[in-house]
Amino acid sequence: MMQTPIKASKTVIITGGNSGLGYYCAQALAQSKQDWHIIIASRNLPRVEEAVQQLTAETNYSFIEGMTLDLASLASVRQFVQDFQTREHPPLHAIVCNAGVQIVSGTCYTENGFEMTFGVNHLGHFLLVNLLLPQLSDRSRIVFVSSDTHNPETNTGMPHPNYQDANALAFPTGNDNQMDIRTVGRVRYTTSKLCNLLCTYELSRRLQKQQSKMTVNAFNPGLMLDTKLSRDYSESERSALRATLSASTLGQSRDSQVMGSALARLILDPALDQVTGRYFDGLKEIRSSDESYDEHKAVELWETSVGLTH
Repeated sequence: MMQTPIKASKTVIITGGNSGLGYYCAQALAQSKQDWHIIIASRNLPRVEEAVQQLTAETNYSFIEGMTLDLASLASVRQFVQDFQTREHPPLHAIVCNAGVQIVSGTCYTENGFEMTFGVNHLGHFLLVNLLLPQLSDRSRIVFVSSDTHNPETNTGMPHPNYQDANALAFPTGNDNQMDIRTVGRVRYTTSKLCNLLCTYELSRRLQKQQSKMTVNAFNPGLMLDTKLSRDYSESERSALRATLSASTLGQSRDSQVMGSALARLILDPALDQVTGRYFDGLKEIRSSDESYDEHKAVELWETSVGLTH
């Protein structure tokens, strides 16, 4: 049985860590013997507290706590950062931007009036990371969980992303009415995952220009059938989605515990100390889509996001 250290030496924040990929990432960090203080940040505090209790029991590791964070509310993001700053904890060394939504039942909006998928998957994390940058220690690591669905050349069974500009994503006008609402929702999801990569690479470039030793990388967990990402799908819609996926695609589905460990590796592995602006498919570094390297789009997304979250 693993023994909890007397004192944790560094802090990691994991968004959406109360289940699935984020939960197993937290589990791997707790079992790493690297003395992490693990903060699971999610909007449902009872579920977070339940996850903390379960993780503590499973790992015999006590330096795990939960905090409330609703990425659909800029006020909640700011409150989270304020609460984090006032609590006693070891220096912040890592942020894992893992939480995400996929909405196929109709257009929903965040508290601030942004389309929900873009608001949560990109803008909430964008503000969180930018507000926490001054708190991050030298050589800290930031990881954005993206998805291979961002890449039109990858056979995922999902529609291609459609990036026009950030304002169009934040405030859709209904020009996509020629698609059924499920397809619209899935396009919004794949586009938000492209935004995660554009943001990863742009933040990495900006930090490098400042001669910062922080690293920023993106992670693709692949298709995982045992997560809550498809919680907005009805049972019939889940069945229909599976029917659209080829047998080979379904056969390549991944286990969220295995991928959680692979995600944790981007925080833990000393060999990645100076690796930044990269994209990892599980354990393997690969190229993302051609569009994800478009610096003009990345700057436009970044600058517009600054204005939207100001």
